[in-house]
Amino acid sequence: MPAYLIADVDVTDPTQYEEYKKLAPPAIAKYGGRYLARGGTHETMEGTWVPHRLVILEFPDLERARAFYQSAEYGVARAARKNAATGNFVIVEGL
Repeated sequence: MPAYLIADVDVTDPTQYEEYKKLAPPAIAKYGGRYLARGGTHETMEGTWVPHRLVILEFPDLERARAFYQSAEYGVARAARKNAATGNFVIVEGL
């Protein structure tokens, strides 16, 4: 069953974040992932959560999502993001 990585990212250095945006997609694709949402307009419908930049990725299953996040390839991208953004990342199993 599919799994989804959901990230709420607060970009603090847009110039440096561009490097992350170049490095992340190949790592995502290598593990069978694809973007469902990447930034874009969003609206809080209920509650107090005010997300920054929302990203939603779909992977074939939970194991591939975990493998992606823990991979050396994505580790390089995470290092590029380290001083460019902060965020919250969760993986959830789909139906």
